[in-house]
Amino acid sequence: MKEKLQRLGQSLMQPVAVMPLAALLLGLGYLIDPDGWGASSPIAAFLISAGGAILDNLGILFAVGVAFGIAKENHGASALAGLVAFLTLSKMLSPATVAQLRSLDLEAWQAADPFQFSAFSKIGNGNVLIGILSGILGGKAYDRFHETRLPDFLAFFSGRRLVPIIASVYALICSLILMFLWPVIYSALASFGEFLLGLGAAGAGIYGFANRLLIPTGLHHALNQVFWFDLVGVNDIPNFLNNAQDTITATYHPGMYQAGFFPIMMFGLPGAALAMAQRADEKNKKTIKALMIAGALASFLTGVTEPLEFAFMFAAPQLYFVHAVLTGISVFLAAKLQAFAGFGFSAGLIDFFLSSQNPMRNNMLILIIMGLVFFAIYYLIFRSLIDAWDIATPGRTPKSQKTNDSRVIETEDQGRVSTADKSEAEERREQQATVSGSYADTAREILEGLGGPENVDTSSYCTTRLRLTVNDPAKVDEEKIKAAGVAGLIKPGPKAVQVIIGPQVQAVHDEFVKLLGK
Repeated sequence: MKEKLQRLGQSLMQPVAVMPLAALLLGLGYLIDPDGWGASSPIAAFLISAGGAILDNLGILFAVGVAFGIAKENHGASALAGLVAFLTLSKMLSPATVAQLRSLDLEAWQAADPFQFSAFSKIGNGNVLIGILSGILGGKAYDRFHETRLPDFLAFFSGRRLVPIIASVYALICSLILMFLWPVIYSALASFGEFLLGLGAAGAGIYGFANRLLIPTGLHHALNQVFWFDLVGVNDIPNFLNNAQDTITATYHPGMYQAGFFPIMMFGLPGAALAMAQRADEKNKKTIKALMIAGALASFLTGVTEPLEFAFMFAAPQLYFVHAVLTGISVFLAAKLQAFAGFGFSAGLIDFFLSSQNPMRNNMLILIIMGLVFFAIYYLIFRSLIDAWDIATPGRTPKSQKTNDSRVIETEDQGRVSTADKSEAEERREQQATVSGSYADTAREILEGLGGPENVDTSSYCTTRLRLTVNDPAKVDEEKIKAAGVAGLIKPGPKAVQVIIGPQVQAVHDEFVKLLGK
């Protein structure tokens, strides 16, 4: 399960890498025209539309990216299958389709049961949960059916052409289940939100915790409807933006359910990004540093946190849980200390500045002080827990795996060395390794050492290694693989084999895939 979650986390990196630019474009457009959102400025309209093209369609991006990433072979047919699954789910669960299937008049249904109507209206191009689910369906459809052969009269639809068709069937079955399950989940979250309303600052803190915890599922939208908008009469965002003085009570002030997010998004998550960048393996630091800087800037300036959160929520779920707890504490403290602020887009610097001009603001300096404290807390906690729990954050290989790997690595310049020395030797070896023969010859010898094509279950590669799983570990001939001139061999699991190639790993993998006939 851990391996599958890590593979899912890796597959999310491609859509995540696109988000910072979109966030910055939206933030700049909103800064230029904070009231009209482009209605008063063509430049703002241009920037907002460009950013929205990505952030408004995150569901599609995740469907394609996840399907491509989790399939055993990173083939375009799997990405197409993920897209087909997403389009099928989105259409089948749209309010219009649901009303038609239930023989309901759409307008009458919306008037009679606006809450359930709202639940289905949240399933669209921007729904990340549906995107991830679709990607999983597409990837699994590819793994199971990409080599299927149909009878001659259906031969055109064999193999990879069959994969999107099967993905659509999977999505149809899934949509029938969600048609009944989705409103129940949505309703339960809204009921939970209504219960929190009577708890004051404590309820705000629990809301902040639940809000972050639900981000991976996309169901945080249901909870947000209770507190931020007019689902049950709270309407926190419009109340703050519209200076609704008449809504202030002994237990409520506009901005109460928003202010605590500013210290987290502007300071806390950038602190976590710094910790993860520093704990990345030396060979990956340059790449991870660029990713973390982009995510931190997006979070600080615009309050768009997905680039950072999706970078570790699946790879390191324990850290994400800590992040949710800290968010709850921040929202609770802001409400308790009567520090109130709001946002029209999200809790970044741009909205913080705009909030400072709003008459409903209160004690905003407290939020800055809280932010500096949370930056230090996030940095120290994330850095400490990454080491203490040996967590595989982006770009970091756990020490337990390195230690295990080091026991089976032999270096050319020395014989058997101590465990600690081997780990360091491995780092040097992987960065400096070269393939002596042709890529095709090296790939052929590796494949023979693995027991032939029929013994290879999955194949992929990272920066320096071929990452493989085999059907029968007994057929793996380590000496034959080492004779191919590779830098080392690692067995991190019962059926897992990693062959250290060096910087030429992609070229060797390309030849390896040709030999597999896939």
